[in-house]
Amino acid sequence: MASTSQICVDKHLCIYPAYLNSKKTLANGRRVPKEKGCENPTCNEIKDVCASAGLKPIVENKLYPRELYRGDALYRGRIRVMLKNPDGSLVNDMIPDKKSLLLYLGSMIPKLKTRTQKGASGDNVSGQSQSKSKKGQKKRR
Repeated sequence: MASTSQICVDKHLCIYPAYLNSKKTLANGRRVPKEKGCENPTCNEIKDVCASAGLKPIVENKLYPRELYRGDALYRGRIRVMLKNPDGSLVNDMIPDKKSLLLYLGSMIPKLKTRTQKGASGDNVSGQSQSKSKKGQKKRR
């Protein structure tokens, strides 16, 4: 029985958040163009997008081998996804291979509700702090 479950996991694709991180270089593990990636994706965001696309993601507590910050929980996680059913048909016709899945994830993660709410509140706070810091300063020559 254990051998059949091992076979199923072997056919899943592995996706690390570093594959989509636009702040990483190709040498550090990014696999999509910078314009099509997103900043610091988490494994939970990748899992949510995969689940909404009809795929069945499995989250594992693993770390990408090229990751420099080993203690940071932000970079932890590996997602396993199966793109094809056991009979060989695609689960989602829009996502036939790993490259198209990575591009899909890179385009959908910035549109998540958690990303849009964080961005809107973060911009207001930074704008207010900059205006306060400039008030009492003299111009230097």
